[in-house]
Amino acid sequence: MVYLITILVYLGILIAMGVAKSRKIKTQSDFAVAGRSLSPWVLVGTMLATWVGTGSILGNAGKAYETGLAGLMLPLGGVLGVAVLTQIAAKVRGVEKFTVPEIIGARYGQTARVLSVFALVSAYMVIVSYQYNAGGAVLHTVLTDDSGHSMLSVEVCTLIAVTVIILYTMLAGLVSVAYTDVANGVIMTLSFVIALPILWHTAGGWSGMEQAFAATGREQHMQFFGVYSAFDMINFLLPPFLLAMGDANMYQRFSAATSSKGAQQATMVLVVAVILIEMAIISSAWISSSMIENADNGRHVLIYASHRFLPTWLGAIMLTTMVGIIISTADSFLLVPSTTLMRDVYLQYINPDADEKKIVLLSRLLVLALGIIAYLVSLGFAQSATFFEKALYAYTIYGAAITPSLVAAFFWKRATGAGAVASISAGTLVTLLWQEAGFVQDIVPAAIYQNCDAVLPAITVSLLCLIGVSLFTENPQAVVQADAEPAPS
Repeated sequence: MVYLITILVYLGILIAMGVAKSRKIKTQSDFAVAGRSLSPWVLVGTMLATWVGTGSILGNAGKAYETGLAGLMLPLGGVLGVAVLTQIAAKVRGVEKFTVPEIIGARYGQTARVLSVFALVSAYMVIVSYQYNAGGAVLHTVLTDDSGHSMLSVEVCTLIAVTVIILYTMLAGLVSVAYTDVANGVIMTLSFVIALPILWHTAGGWSGMEQAFAATGREQHMQFFGVYSAFDMINFLLPPFLLAMGDANMYQRFSAATSSKGAQQATMVLVVAVILIEMAIISSAWISSSMIENADNGRHVLIYASHRFLPTWLGAIMLTTMVGIIISTADSFLLVPSTTLMRDVYLQYINPDADEKKIVLLSRLLVLALGIIAYLVSLGFAQSATFFEKALYAYTIYGAAITPSLVAAFFWKRATGAGAVASISAGTLVTLLWQEAGFVQDIVPAAIYQNCDAVLPAITVSLLCLIGVSLFTENPQAVVQADAEPAPS
């Protein structure tokens, strides 16, 4: 009951904060980029809470349960991607764009812009969908007693999570999300700092874990090297690397910074913060996995460990923080496509002269509509794959389609509109065909198809199209983004 009360109090505070902040939302800039008022430290908190979401606390943690100590390699791709962002952050703030498709459109033309909208919305709906499933999983665990009975079904718990996420995002957009993220980031970090030594002691330290893993035939869980193959490393690390470099959430937060310098400073601090918190999450999952034999519980290893192995007060804080991080991440990935559809479709093609009041209202309605669509997607994903697999799929759709052209917009003047269109189309198509089309298995040798996820063929074809087509076509677009001086802060 303590766990439930703590989470309910937290959710109540979130909604109250959203209602209070909603009164200050007057323009689209307020709703989408917090009026460009975020300081570097607020940026660090909101970017950390956005990046460290379900993919970390359930995806990477669940993979650590399956593979052990080697799981510490999993955050490497994302960390390297964030490191690349340190060279992009100031440029993004300087061009005064709200969305990634806006940047792509200004650099490559309207066809590339429209295609990037499709790829972004598709990928982000998948990401939001498994945030819903994760929120439902946490609430269901909290409501489950020692005999395995829960007060509510996992489906009802998921609906509760969906309702809170959509409502909170509709109320105040990035204004409410950003400042809540800071609190979530601080609490999350402190919680893991306290929990790690407790879990280590409970597990019996290194020797206790060795004995526990040996007793269950999982000796390789104490190995760091030799667990993942070369294909595994590519499949696991390349998708988050590509997503990090092109993540529209990060770009939207760069645009929300008070200055270009502040955006770059925040991103540099973020690299260190991501390393520390990801290591803490995976270490906690690895230690806890030595005490969990049931694979069903292992899929939600940190949720189970918080509920069973930590003092009640700390477990309640940990579970509440997980709920907060899941909500924060889902809010961010819901806010971005709504802003994108508003600026890149409605204001571009339907009603360019819409007033600010109407834009804010329609932005909220878009959040509602997209939230419902993501819920329908979540029903299909509920039992079909682990959180880790879902995350990699969504990251690949976005990373292979958008990241090459987006990064080239800042660093390669020779990239052309035709090259970008070919790259975005090919990245999206190859990902979907590799994952969904049965005939691909008949064409590709089994040894390759069974070991290689969509990310390697998708990014390879995407890059070849971008480079090859660009070299054989002329670029009529001005290189605005690559050459722009930072705007006055």
